[in-house]
Amino acid sequence: MICSKVLIKNLSSQIKKEMPKKYLTVREVAQIMGVAPLTVRNWDKKGRLIAYRHPVNNYRLYKIEDIEILMRGIEQSREKTKKLKIDIY
Repeated sequence: MICSKVLIKNLSSQIKKEMPKKYLTVREVAQIMGVAPLTVRNWDKKGRLIAYRHPVNNYRLYKIEDIEILMRGIEQSREKTKKLKIDIY
């Protein structure tokens, strides 16, 4: 019995290493974006991110593609504000 548990655990960790991750948790998104987890939840509430729910624990999950789109949008808005700044001497 113990042997099969170890085998299953090893197989599970091997699958996780080989399969690319499609979804990120609130904490992972917050770490990537450099914001607090509450900020990620607020983006979800405002519709800037779409949360998918884990079928077992109902946690919020976010697609990596959606995070990339949000990051591009933030970067573009930063570029626009840089263009609007005027240096006064």
